[in-house]
Amino acid sequence: MINWSMRPARAEEVETVAELRAVVMRDDLVRLGVFDEQQVRQRLRRRYRAEYTSVVEVDGAFAGCVALVPHADGDDGGHGLGDGEGFWLEHFYLSPETQGRGVGTAVLRELLGRTDAEGAPVRLQSLRGSAAIRLYEREGFTVEAETPFDVWMVREARTVTAGG
Repeated sequence: MINWSMRPARAEEVETVAELRAVVMRDDLVRLGVFDEQQVRQRLRRRYRAEYTSVVEVDGAFAGCVALVPHADGDDGGHGLGDGEGFWLEHFYLSPETQGRGVGTAVLRELLGRTDAEGAPVRLQSLRGSAAIRLYEREGFTVEAETPFDVWMVREARTVTAGG
C-alpha cells in the first residue's frame, strides 16, 4: 500500500495547487476545446480557500489536494443544485504519477466517511468525459445535471452504524 496522508493546506500553496490543476486538467480541457493556459490557473486562484483544502502527500511529498467546502460556501455554477446542506467536493487533483495507484480512492473514502458521519450529502462538478467520473460513480455519486462541458454529481450520505 502507498504511504499517503492529508494535512491542512496553507494559503501560500495556492501557486503549487494552481500549477497542478493546469497539468491535471489540460488534456480534458483541450479535448473540450476550452483550454486556456492562464485561465486554468486563474480560476483556481480565485476560488482557492486554504481553510477547506487538504494537501495530499505521498511519502511526505506534495502529491495533490482536495477541498471539502460547506454547501453555503460552494459553487454550483448557478444551477440551483441542492437545498443548502452538505458539502461540495472541489479541487480534487492528484499528480499524474500518483494517479492510478489507489490514492484517489483512499482519499475520497476518507472524506466521504466524514460526511457520512455528519449525515451530509456531497456534490461535485467534473468535466464531461473525465476519467474521474468513474471513481465518483464507484463511490456512489450519481449524475444530477449536465451541461456541454460539465457533469454535476451528488452522493447522499450513507448511514453509519456502530462498529463500522
